[in-house]
Amino acid sequence: MIRINLLPHREIRRKDQQLKFFSTLGIVVGIGAAIWGVGHFSLNEQIDERKDRNKYLTGEIEKLDKQIDEIKKMREQIASLLARKKVVEALQSNRSEVVHLLDQMVRQLPDGVYLKGIKQSGGKVTISGFTQSQARVSTLMRNLESSPHLENPGLIEIKAVQQGGQRINEFTMTVNVSRAKTEEAAKKPAAKPAAKG
Repeated sequence: MIRINLLPHREIRRKDQQLKFFSTLGIVVGIGAAIWGVGHFSLNEQIDERKDRNKYLTGEIEKLDKQIDEIKKMREQIASLLARKKVVEALQSNRSEVVHLLDQMVRQLPDGVYLKGIKQSGGKVTISGFTQSQARVSTLMRNLESSPHLENPGLIEIKAVQQGGQRINEFTMTVNVSRAKTEEAAKKPAAKPAAKG
């Protein structure tokens, strides 16, 4: 016997296809939404983690900036203290310089030479005075050259002048203070002056 389907098979097939399409579409949309949700959640977590990291790094940078400022201040203080230390050391090393200079001037001064003035500028000393003869200035220069505290005497000027009705010589000379020799000589006994003439 032959069976004849009188039901509208095209409509049923169309409904089946629509049902399959919408179910497939629903599954695809569900999978897409799930992927989007997981991606969104993961990105939010990464963003939060980066924000936390950035906060931490910003805090550490601020701490380091404070430490750098403190280090700069400490370096400035150290530089200031070192400058003061150098000044104190220079004063201590040079405090006996004037004493040695005056002592050597008295020891090395030959008879017939009279000092009018002594002026020190740094390591250079300018000496002015009067003498009875030019030969005594030469003797003074030799004596100063042999001094352990003085070196390189040089005559600037010598001229004849009238003073108190007498004709005498006025001279100006320079001599350098030997700082290295001064420190060594402080440990040794003073050298004897050259023969006075």
